[in-house]
Amino acid sequence: MRASPRFLDGVFKNTAPVGPGLKPGTTFSTMSEYLRGGANRTPPAPLPSESPLATWARPMDTGLRATWLGHSTVLIEIDGLRVLTDPVWGERASPMSFAGPKRFHPVPVTLSQLPPLDAVILSHDHYDHLDYPTVLELARTDVPFYTSLGVGAHLEAWGIAPERITELDWWESAMLPRGELRITAAPSQHFSGRGMADRNRTLWSSFVIESPKHKVFFSGDTGLTPEYSDIRQRLGPFDLVMLEVGAYHPAWGHIHLGPENALKALELLGGGAFLPVHWGTFNLALHAWDEPAETLVRLGQEQRVRLVMPKLGTPVEPSRVELVEPWWRSVRAASATEPPIASAVEPTS
Repeated sequence: MRASPRFLDGVFKNTAPVGPGLKPGTTFSTMSEYLRGGANRTPPAPLPSESPLATWARPMDTGLRATWLGHSTVLIEIDGLRVLTDPVWGERASPMSFAGPKRFHPVPVTLSQLPPLDAVILSHDHYDHLDYPTVLELARTDVPFYTSLGVGAHLEAWGIAPERITELDWWESAMLPRGELRITAAPSQHFSGRGMADRNRTLWSSFVIESPKHKVFFSGDTGLTPEYSDIRQRLGPFDLVMLEVGAYHPAWGHIHLGPENALKALELLGGGAFLPVHWGTFNLALHAWDEPAETLVRLGQEQRVRLVMPKLGTPVEPSRVELVEPWWRSVRAASATEPPIASAVEPTS
């Protein structure tokens, strides 16, 4: 960690002078917006999902298949190997089991139903990406973990043997023990920490998953950075690009993308099929829960972007996707025509 050019004065820093707080002059307006509530920040019912088990049991035609399981958790099947990104099966993105953002819907499959994994990628140590109960269950397997500098200390403390952990600085790569698959850490613009005392003590990264035939980009959490052009030049082009689009706000727009900046990032990366992640699972921002998806559908059509937006749990081969079906709209439509179900509403006090 101390040898990393990003580690200065005992903490990691972004390439640009960007910190984790609100932009100057936005604190009062942001707090006011938060206190006013509204904006449909949670869906009126669980989002629809499908079981991927039958499809997972069948071979792929193209050699690349992705299954979005919620938030930033995606199972990538790439030329015979399986990589899981930022696995979160816990009920809350929080240090507490009884408080904090609660997931809108269950994961389409249990952890025990996953096919054998060849790698788990952990982009950084925030609670909605590094999930303690999920890691505890994965610790019972022999899957190796690939993560950013410093995050391995969390994993070791939770029972993962050091030999199963590979920490990477930006632009560093590792080959999987089985098969021809390379995982490379790349720049992102974010921050880290699981409490105020450990802010930026570990690194945050994007990741590239590369086989001899396919390349996949996974953003982790990030704001818009010109370093995406460097990623394209050094590691692209990509068959599939996974970029975060939710939990954004102008007040913290330098550490999260949102849909508009995600499309700009996609252009910097050189295009490719675009699977949006980091939305539709937790209430982590002030926008409506489905705003990122609706904005992407509108702008993506205008900009002729190859959007890949499958229903939760639906495995897709990116090169075979032609149209986006706005499946999430069924939740709003159902709530508008059906009376509320008392048992599905949490008490407010």
